[in-house]
Amino acid sequence: MLFGNGNHRYEVEENWLQLTDEWNWGWIPAVACDSKDNVYIYSRSDRPLVIYDQQGKMLDTWGDDVLDSPGSHGIFIDQEDNVYCSTIGLHCVFKFNSQGELVLTLGTPGQTGANDGDPFNKVTDVAVASNGDIFVSDGYGNARVHRYSAGGEHLLSWGEPGDGPGQFNLSHCVRIDSQDRVWICDRENNRLQIFDIEGNYLDQWTGLLQPNTIFFDSEEDVIYIAELAGQLSIYTLDGELVAKWGGGKSSQVAGEFIGGPHGMWVDSHGDLYLGEVMLGEHHRAQKYIRQR
Repeated sequence: MLFGNGNHRYEVEENWLQLTDEWNWGWIPAVACDSKDNVYIYSRSDRPLVIYDQQGKMLDTWGDDVLDSPGSHGIFIDQEDNVYCSTIGLHCVFKFNSQGELVLTLGTPGQTGANDGDPFNKVTDVAVASNGDIFVSDGYGNARVHRYSAGGEHLLSWGEPGDGPGQFNLSHCVRIDSQDRVWICDRENNRLQIFDIEGNYLDQWTGLLQPNTIFFDSEEDVIYIAELAGQLSIYTLDGELVAKWGGGKSSQVAGEFIGGPHGMWVDSHGDLYLGEVMLGEHHRAQKYIRQR
């Protein structure tokens, strides 16, 4: 069964992930791929960050003594294969180098910001700009976006609760496009908001189904949107719909969605990895093979 349309058609690879009986899996809120197309599964389990190869064979686990498994939420891998993980429960972002060593912590584990709006309160996601600056969406307890230098110096914050420009009702994910525009999944306002790196409002995309996570394919100038209400959409950066599937209906069919599409990444071959939440006792990270 194929999903998508036109040049963006995918066949789901069932049971690609080789699971283990050594621990119990939970929700899979985030996935990402490094430059070798290894797949990082960030889950709410006894091993929150597990690395697999393309064939689904487990390679390693990281950060068991650092990450907060019940609070696992967002992940980002930069061009140097540094891995950034956000945790709701610890109110932190952790940066690991490509060998799995912890090299930077943003926030104080277990502590929220001193005042409303201060970093962090149930931080959701993280991304890195072309100059190395780190952007953090701080959405479950705050309605903010924070900017840091590569070394961890706080530079800027913006946002407040609401539904107007520059306001958020759950700033759930941050990603940065090839023009260094900052895109925020303003999930409960069913929209994406776009800013420059100084936090100035530029534009918005509305009418989405609770956007959870986005991914930019800079070579094809498209944006993938994982929507919590059970849909995955692909658009051009001009806002033209390229493909979508799901449509908000729960389905047991492989490739459709039992729960909510949450974490997402596309590897160098164009294959798509997607993690779901809201599955009850279930867990699932699906792999879609791009049809050329």
